[in-house]
Amino acid sequence: MNGAEAAMRTLVASGVDVCFANPGTSEMHAVAALDAVPEMRGVLGLFEGVVTGAADGYGRMAGRPAATLLHLGPGMANGLANLHNASKARTGIVNLVGDHATSHKHLDAPLESNIDAFASTVSTWVRTPRRADDVGPAVAEAVTAATGRPAEIATVILRADAAWTEGGRVAAARPGAPAFPVPDATIDAVAAALRGERSNRTGGVALLIGGDTLTAAGTEAAGRVAAATGAKLIVETFPARIARGAGRVDPERLGYFAEQATAQLDGIDTLVLAGAVEPVSFFAYPGRPSKLAPPDADIVALSRPGDDGVAALSALADLVAGDAPAPLARLELRPARPTGASSVATTAAAVAATLPENAIICDESVSASAVFADATAHAAPHDWLRLTGGAIGDGLPMAVGAAVACPDRRVVALQADGSAMYTIQALWTMAREGLDVTVVMLSNRAYAILNYEMRRVGATGAGDRSGPLLSLDNPAIDAVALATGFGVPAERAVDAAHLADLLERSYATPGPTLIDVPLA
Repeated sequence: MNGAEAAMRTLVASGVDVCFANPGTSEMHAVAALDAVPEMRGVLGLFEGVVTGAADGYGRMAGRPAATLLHLGPGMANGLANLHNASKARTGIVNLVGDHATSHKHLDAPLESNIDAFASTVSTWVRTPRRADDVGPAVAEAVTAATGRPAEIATVILRADAAWTEGGRVAAARPGAPAFPVPDATIDAVAAALRGERSNRTGGVALLIGGDTLTAAGTEAAGRVAAATGAKLIVETFPARIARGAGRVDPERLGYFAEQATAQLDGIDTLVLAGAVEPVSFFAYPGRPSKLAPPDADIVALSRPGDDGVAALSALADLVAGDAPAPLARLELRPARPTGASSVATTAAAVAATLPENAIICDESVSASAVFADATAHAAPHDWLRLTGGAIGDGLPMAVGAAVACPDRRVVALQADGSAMYTIQALWTMAREGLDVTVVMLSNRAYAILNYEMRRVGATGAGDRSGPLLSLDNPAIDAVALATGFGVPAERAVDAAHLADLLERSYATPGPTLIDVPLA
């Protein structure tokens, strides 16, 4: 067995059986190893950003890492943006990045680069095994890192000679680091803070939840805490994955814009963090503070990333709430189907009215996201995945990964047209793999969020030179033609009622569908 086959067999033996790939010459032995290791599913992406974004979506939904196979430094560089998003989501990923053979590296061939430097920007663990018999153990260590708490992005740089040389051996990954239990003393201290026993403060209390606490069990425990103590319950702005919908707790979402968030936290003198970090504004703005909590507020951490946040919240709820139930989102009849012209509001209403039970929403609707979140709060129970790191182009790839991880669930991709163009190749992978993904393309023909930001940062704009840099209407992008060209059936919604019909039809039809929604 050569080193490449040892890598694949070690991955499978360690519970990693999906590899999203965009390989090149230096990775051909790893590709060939798939024939010898049929338990590994290889999924081709036409661009490395699709590969890494799919690994992110897969890891968020599967609860275990996928592997990626990338071509040298430039290939990894093409995938860095979505690895950045994955790192912010704390998604475990094992990257296999090909490299030149040892004897070739000193020649400075055209594709020679500093892969370690690229990898280190998003990976907390990087290794370069130099011999075939070192490959399996290195891959096993990478899996251990990627499955720990918090999960890590781990990168193995696989030199071509280590891959093709015989003498590879399969290694066993050790269990990843378990979640750290939160001490009883910390839970007691947080309970005291929530009851106002820590000081003579008279302001309000807020509980900000995020990270691993956003399961149905975690949000229910948080809801019990908030109901019993009067704390304002808020969820971080960009959760990696949150259980939502009817029968579940519906926390208030921390606003994206700094002025929204500071208004939400105004008057709060104690902010309790559960799985979340202290909130800061997405960007700096002239004359505005970057920290969003009031400057004199006490910041109290119940659990941090890597802690067992759900267990801590459950223990806290038992302490402060006893048997009192959480306030759950209403169990309603399915919302009425909307009528009238297409708009963000009617599109969100159509999604809420038709959403299948146990769907997965991958949200890269950007400027429309808050409207969709509000509309679907009482829709059928679902999981919601968001753009954690702000690097646009994760939505469609994330939907690919989520659909591979959960083939029995419908994935709905709420996708802004501008960010879709970063990784539009993901549609081809959806078609090739027959993935049950419904793409709702929000075609406003602009980088709408940047039009808002232009005004908020105090820059002048919308002139003959600056305006076109934020516009996508010359020429207009034909999403239906693009989807059809990639093999995905597509249709354009003429109004809100038509959109609801198209959504229901897509849910009943196996495989991917794109619905283009022109917005004024």
